[in-house]
Amino acid sequence: MNSQPVILITGAGRGIGRATALALAAQGYHVAVNYVGNREAAEDTARCCREASAESGGEAITIQGDVGDAKHREGMMRAVLDHFGRIDGLVNNAGIAPKQRADILDASEESFEQLMRVNLQGPYFLTQRIARWWIREQPESRLPNGFTVIFITSISSDMASVNRGEYCVSKAGLSMAASLWAVRLAQLGILVYEIRPGIVATDMTAKVKEKYDALIQDGLIPQHRWGKPEDTGKAVASLMRGDFPYSPGSVIYTDGALHIPRL
Repeated sequence: MNSQPVILITGAGRGIGRATALALAAQGYHVAVNYVGNREAAEDTARCCREASAESGGEAITIQGDVGDAKHREGMMRAVLDHFGRIDGLVNNAGIAPKQRADILDASEESFEQLMRVNLQGPYFLTQRIARWWIREQPESRLPNGFTVIFITSISSDMASVNRGEYCVSKAGLSMAASLWAVRLAQLGILVYEIRPGIVATDMTAKVKEKYDALIQDGLIPQHRWGKPEDTGKAVASLMRGDFPYSPGSVIYTDGALHIPRL
C-alpha cells in the first residue's frame, strides 16, 4: 500500500458524497465510501474511484453504516482502520431531508428528532471519535497540512425554509459544530472547514426540480444555473490538498453566489 492519505467520506454513494470521493481519488487518495442502504450505488462509486486513481495505486472500499447510530459510527471508523491502518481526513457529508416537507406548524417531533440524529449528532460525534484517535495514537498525517475534517452543511444553515424547518435547524447546528471543532482542534494542528452548498442537482432536490428551475430562471442564483455535486467535490479536494493552510473554520460557499444579500 502506498503512502497516500486515507479519507473517510460519509454518505458517499451518490450526489455530493460521490463527487467528493471521485475528486479525492483523482488526486490518488485512498477513499472509504460510506453508505446506508444503497450498496449498489456505493460499490459503483468505489469502482469509479479505483479507476480514477489506478495510476497512483489509490484504493477504494465501501463501508455500510448509519452515521446517526453510535455503534455504527464506531464500526465505520474501525473498518477504515482495519483495512488501511489509519485515517487522515474526514468528510462529514451524510445527511437526510424530511420524508415530507411540512409547514413548521404541522411538522412532527419524530421528523425533527430523526434529522437531528443523522444531520447533526452523527457528524458531531464521529468527528469527536476520530479526533480522539488522532490525539491518542499521534500518527503522522499524510495530508500536506495535517489531519483535516470537512463539514458539508447547506445554504439552509442561514436561509429559512418554513416547510422544512427541521432540516434548516439541523444544518444551522452543523455549521456551529464546524466552528466549535475548528477552534478546539486548531491548537492541535488539525484543520476543520465548512463547505456550504446551495441548490444542487441531487436525488434530494429531484422532487422540487420544477420549482427551482423556475426560481433559477427568474434570477434567484446570480450564476443562473443549478449547482453540481462536482462543484463541492472540487472544493473538498482543494482543502484536503492543503490549498488553505491558514484558514481553519472558514466557510466556503458553493452556491453560485446565492448567499449574497441583494436588492
